[in-house]
Amino acid sequence: MAGESIAVVGAGLLGRLLAWKLLARGCQVTLFERGSRAGERSAARVAASMLAPYTEVASAERRVFDWGLMALRWWPEQIALLQAESGRQIAHAVDGSVVVAHDLDKSTLQHFMQQLQAVVPEHLERVQRLDRAQLTALEPELAQRYGEGLYLPDEGYLDNTALLAALETAISAAGGQWREHTEVAELAPQRLRVGGDWQPFDCVLDCRGTGAKGQLAGLRAVRGEVLWLHAPEVQLSRPVRLMHPRYKLYVSPRPQQRYVIGATEIESESMAPVTVRSSLELLSALYSLHSGFAEATVEHAWAHCRPAMPDNLPVVRAERGLLQVNGLYRHGYLLSPHVVEAALEAFDRRCIG
Repeated sequence: MAGESIAVVGAGLLGRLLAWKLLARGCQVTLFERGSRAGERSAARVAASMLAPYTEVASAERRVFDWGLMALRWWPEQIALLQAESGRQIAHAVDGSVVVAHDLDKSTLQHFMQQLQAVVPEHLERVQRLDRAQLTALEPELAQRYGEGLYLPDEGYLDNTALLAALETAISAAGGQWREHTEVAELAPQRLRVGGDWQPFDCVLDCRGTGAKGQLAGLRAVRGEVLWLHAPEVQLSRPVRLMHPRYKLYVSPRPQQRYVIGATEIESESMAPVTVRSSLELLSALYSLHSGFAEATVEHAWAHCRPAMPDNLPVVRAERGLLQVNGLYRHGYLLSPHVVEAALEAFDRRCIG
């Protein structure tokens, strides 16, 4: 409702999206963030931000797929609005992804198809098997090493760093107030405590991710690690998955021949830097995917902990004056559209009135 005073605690992906949406409704929004508005302490920054409902549902519940299909429609519309409001460009595309495997691992492609058959059989016709000529038409440089693959036309990606920056600009332009480098010691319906002072609000939105462990039962941390590379000798236009018996390497493109590389998913709360073991595995697999990565420059090696509930599905819990939104797990950019819309509905129905 217009004019309501809203506190958003945690300016990660969900916090920013909800703040942006509530400001558009005329609410007065204050964001409380432990780090800076640049989002350097947010899990949303350490992500490939792929929109991959098919590749994710192979190891997740059917709902992840359905919510992911919704994201494919939601993101282009919202990015267009956000670019207009912020004046910032956000690279994004929904023109499919490619899945390949080495000759010795070709059985992983068949296993992947069997997983899809079990979970989303009515959508299996959208998965296209590629021969070398078809692979050449989509990603010519992959066809030099692979004679077949899979094309998933209903997948894509977005540039998460550009998105976070655009949200910061749009929130500020709309009158959102930032409380950077501010630790919220405690929160409750319609109030929160910073230091020794309680501050009143019409509603408090708890979007702290793993920072909400003391208040959200069952919340745990899952560590993820990514590398950012500048690879002038590589020309890939779509996200690529390299299937492997032990892990699935993903490569997500960015402007100016930069790529985000990841595969690790570790049940750990450690925020330590990327390990040597993870780096070796990622880089070795990457070189096996495309030899052009041998001359790439590693610009960043980042690790962060993603918030997850016991069932690895997001949670939206509302009562008068308090809305808890959490648990994106490894599906942050894929599931956040559904979570944001569900949170706004819960906000209207239970938090304000």
